[in-house]
Amino acid sequence: MTFVVTENCIKCKFTDCVDVCPVDCFHEGPNFLVIDPDECIDCTLCEPECPANAIFAEDEVPEGQEIFIELNAKLSKEWSTITEVTKPLPEADEWNGKAGKLDLLEK
Repeated sequence: MTFVVTENCIKCKFTDCVDVCPVDCFHEGPNFLVIDPDECIDCTLCEPECPANAIFAEDEVPEGQEIFIELNAKLSKEWSTITEVTKPLPEADEWNGKAGKLDLLEK
């Protein structure tokens, strides 16, 4: 099993999760992070660190957000690994918790 970054990360991109990942499985895109399912060891450390509550175990991804399982797998192959904490996006607090952000995903 793997963990999955879901919609609430879009336009937020908090990186607290990156700091605790023992296998560097996070990848960074323009306005979103993803987890490489082939690298994730299911350690559960990232989930409680996410201030946006955007990380879920694959079998607990909220209804309607299952597309993020596929997006994490696909985009983790295209985006660079991120291993250090960076500042969130400037309007992260404003976007945190807003629904319907999938269309805003920059690939």
